[in-house]
Amino acid sequence: MLVTGNDCPIKTGRDEAIRICPKQGDMCSEDYFCQLVDGLEYLHSQGIVHKDIKPGNLLLTTDGTLKISDLGVAEALHPFAEGDTCRTSQGSPAFQPPEIANGLDTFSGFKVDIWSAGVTLYNITTGLYPFEGDNIYKLFENIGKGDYTIPEDCGPLLSDLLKGMLEYDPAKRFSIQQIRRHNWFRKKHPQMDPLVPIPPSPETKDRWRSLTVVPYLEDLHGYSEDEDLCDLEDEIIYTQDFTVPGQVPEEDLFAQMQSHVPSKQVCMNGTESQLKPANSSDHRDPFVSSHLETSAPSVSTGRKNMLH
Repeated sequence: MLVTGNDCPIKTGRDEAIRICPKQGDMCSEDYFCQLVDGLEYLHSQGIVHKDIKPGNLLLTTDGTLKISDLGVAEALHPFAEGDTCRTSQGSPAFQPPEIANGLDTFSGFKVDIWSAGVTLYNITTGLYPFEGDNIYKLFENIGKGDYTIPEDCGPLLSDLLKGMLEYDPAKRFSIQQIRRHNWFRKKHPQMDPLVPIPPSPETKDRWRSLTVVPYLEDLHGYSEDEDLCDLEDEIIYTQDFTVPGQVPEEDLFAQMQSHVPSKQVCMNGTESQLKPANSSDHRDPFVSSHLETSAPSVSTGRKNMLH
């Protein structure tokens, strides 16, 4: 089933969404957020800045494992770079930090991902966005000011974590290590309600959402189990001429056999051979010919020997 209302979608692998209901408590959100932090820590350790962390780019497997996807605007830092300075950003506007909204030329790439992860945590725990606007200009104006409110039902621990991740000054913003040491991150949250199950596939009703392209290919080509694949060979239509250079087509070969006309010799590049056909006297073994020429004495040589 899909939980509706103030909720946040987290994509599955087939462009469908399950919904995390904020009323279920912090256990579900904390589990996904911890996996998000693990993924971000790995990306940053490899010198990768994602730049577009948001719930829409988080995929879930059937066993609840979170996957970070869509690295289309990600940036790989130079291996010998001293810091994580970036100069371009093309992420979703609602998840951009104040330094980008204010148009700074350079900014910390890792702190951009921390801010986006903070907006994501805010979204999946409250069902709201910390910054909104009627258009992108108004949205960036609100983000640039850095003024937002946290609902009271978030509690002091979650509110403190959100404030640290949504810090206006990038230098004071939480790092991944500070997030890991935070009490809300380390706390084991109780399960208030059953977890939202991943709905079965609407096409096949498969609760495990098995990934296969066979049904798609069957629908595309119209193949059914009653048909024999061997009978489909005669229906193959070739759109190109696959004649190999130097190969005589079957029609021409059959016509030449009927007329008893010797076929022309064709080179591998498709041109006619310029070599003349050999005479019948030339059909002797070259080894035998050379042997006869070298071993058999000529008539003139024999006569000279007789005179001496």
